[in-house]
Amino acid sequence: MNNEEDKTVTDYIKEFFEQHPNEEIEHGRVVDYVFEHIPKARDPWRAVRKLYQEGWLIKVRKGVYKRIPGYKGRSFLAPFPREVKEAIFKKDNYRCIVCGNGKHNRYEIHADHKTPQYKGGTNTIENGQTLCSEHNLMKKRYGTVDFLGQYCKKMIVLAKEHNDIKIETMFKEIIEVLKKYGLSN
Repeated sequence: MNNEEDKTVTDYIKEFFEQHPNEEIEHGRVVDYVFEHIPKARDPWRAVRKLYQEGWLIKVRKGVYKRIPGYKGRSFLAPFPREVKEAIFKKDNYRCIVCGNGKHNRYEIHADHKTPQYKGGTNTIENGQTLCSEHNLMKKRYGTVDFLGQYCKKMIVLAKEHNDIKIETMFKEIIEVLKKYGLSN
């Protein structure tokens, strides 16, 4: 690309890694480079992760990436094959494993990876679970542990509304376990 004005965040990230082949680069250095060229760039760190997920970069460890010229790893963004997705839905009775909503009451459902692909999760029935749109979005937004904490808080409110002390106590105990292991505030 000759015209600097036409370059995207991804173009600058690729340019930086191409200038530093085979080097282990911390996320911050790349982001700083992008901001030098596009001061108001949106989410350059997300673009770095996307290049890794697409197989263009190698993740050395958390926050550190490497580009080997000519390397094209596997993409981590491939969805479940249609037949696997259907088997996951069938296994979970076409219902969200968290709230029970699903096809029977016209909720949209999604096949979700228990272990995300970018963490080595596979497109198998065993690694799949059915989530409704709300819980799928919550898991993606918060991550599994944070999602669990958010869900517990929601369930405590609902249990209080229904005067269900047993359920309220159970979810409070789950939150305490998360706190015990430093996984929740």
